Amino acid sequence: MASLARHVDPDELIKSLHDHPLHKAGHTKHRVSHTTPYSSRYASATELSKFRIPHDGAPADVVHQLLKDELDLDGRPQLNLASFVGTYMERDAEQLMIENLSKNMSDADEYPAMMDMHARCISIIANLWGAQKGEKAIGSATTGSSEAIHLGGLAMKRRWQEKRMADGKDTSKPNIIMGANAQVALEKFARYFEVEARILPVSEKSSARLDPELVKENIDENTIGIFVILGSTYTGHYEPVEEISNILDDYEKKTGVDIPIHVDAASGGFIAPFTYAKAGFKWNFELPRVKSINTSGHKFGLVYAGVGWIIWRDESMLPKHLIFELHYLGGTEESYTLNFSRPGAQIIAQYYNLIHLGFTGYRDIMENMLANARLLSRALEATGWYRCISDIHRKKGDHQYVKGQQAYEEGETSADYNAGLPVVAFALTDDFKKDHPHVKQEAVSNLLRAKQYIIPNYPLPPNEEKTEILRVVVRETLSLDMIDRLITDICAVTEVLIKTDAVDLAAWQPSGPSTEKEHASHGLQAKNKHKARRPMHDGVHRSVC
Repeated sequence: MASLARHVDPDELIKSLHDHPLHKAGHTKHRVSHTTPYSSRYASATELSKFRIPHDGAPADVVHQLLKDELDLDGRPQLNLASFVGTYMERDAEQLMIENLSKNMSDADEYPAMMDMHARCISIIANLWGAQKGEKAIGSATTGSSEAIHLGGLAMKRRWQEKRMADGKDTSKPNIIMGANAQVALEKFARYFEVEARILPVSEKSSARLDPELVKENIDENTIGIFVILGSTYTGHYEPVEEISNILDDYEKKTGVDIPIHVDAASGGFIAPFTYAKAGFKWNFELPRVKSINTSGHKFGLVYAGVGWIIWRDESMLPKHLIFELHYLGGTEESYTLNFSRPGAQIIAQYYNLIHLGFTGYRDIMENMLANARLLSRALEATGWYRCISDIHRKKGDHQYVKGQQAYEEGETSADYNAGLPVVAFALTDDFKKDHPHVKQEAVSNLLRAKQYIIPNYPLPPNEEKTEILRVVVRETLSLDMIDRLITDICAVTEVLIKTDAVDLAAWQPSGPSTEKEHASHGLQAKNKHKARRPMHDGVHRSVC
């Protein structure tokens, strides 16, 4: 997710850094031989320009090597267990993407074969989501689920407005319902498109997800729709789409008010169709109240970042005046997107995956991820140090952690367990906190970072924010061998913390922000979150995705 950045004043910055040790070393701007990137003047005498375009360029091999060296300071994508976004594709898929990097999705008339693949993906995904006979599903690729959510929300708002205007009713106070666990894109839609966001508190009882009972209490004639999440980014729980649909059916019978559902299946849209567990309930176009669904191809669609999908159950669900007829470069196309130019390589890669893996290939991958997530969950709880807030490792219908309870291992497939994303959300047990009060959960995350694992520690949504969780997203690259190593390292880190004095733990803090970060953004580190302009209960929650 791109952040807003502020202009950096190079004169002020250079002035403040003028006495930096590098500038005291007596270097002069002289040219040296350029046999390798490290024998060039950029190796010691001259810094690469950071805030102004340089007057003269630099040799390609030098720039490549120095940027590569700086980027080595980043975390390793394969060990970024915080992210849902895929970090692996097969070489053949990568080759296809490289061969098509220059293709622009907006040039439909120029790249008809690519557009045919786009249309095929829409049809394949619509069928996976239960497209109904007699209806004509329609959809589009997007740059990700954020754009897709905005498109789905806007279509709901316009349908609501059109119906209200036709009935001669006021259209000035639209509202939309979502849980406090919603990813930031959902609240962004409401703010950007001037819709009141009714963000409902979550609770332990509701598994830190949207509470159907609160939905019942907060809907009215101005509700344009409900955002229901198939896979919470906090704990991996699926929100109960069918139960909420039934509530809305009853409400319509009593009041005549028809409230639609948009399913944000950013992660679950490519898991529920393939796993034996499915979603545990109906969630897709089999429910008439579900009008649109989005997903991220770059998450469990197994494509690199840059592609999402949104599909409406029928073209009548997409208001005509939102569709633009574009006359561009000799062709005419219909379009409903927030972006114009966008990469086409990811669409080709998505089609490759769908054809190469097929249904059984996707099922094998999804079942493997869930099996590894269950193993990690059981191992963590077996230590007695941790409890899992996620529940995909528990017998179907058993949702609560019970101290000392024997782990359920008899299930053959995901169908025998609670449905959900391959996410392990865990926290230190109350007994551990009592016995070792000097150990802070954040220190576990920090020490694991020293071993190159990126495992975030953060609070649950408002109303449950006193509970902090560590969270691991088990993607396809986290194999059984890697799970074994991760469990070993988590145990080793925890043992180190148990044996470490409280004073010593103060040294295990994340590094400070870079100069660029300090000057370009007002974002804060976790230790300074109390300085935020909006408190957590009133803020937007990214929840690491």
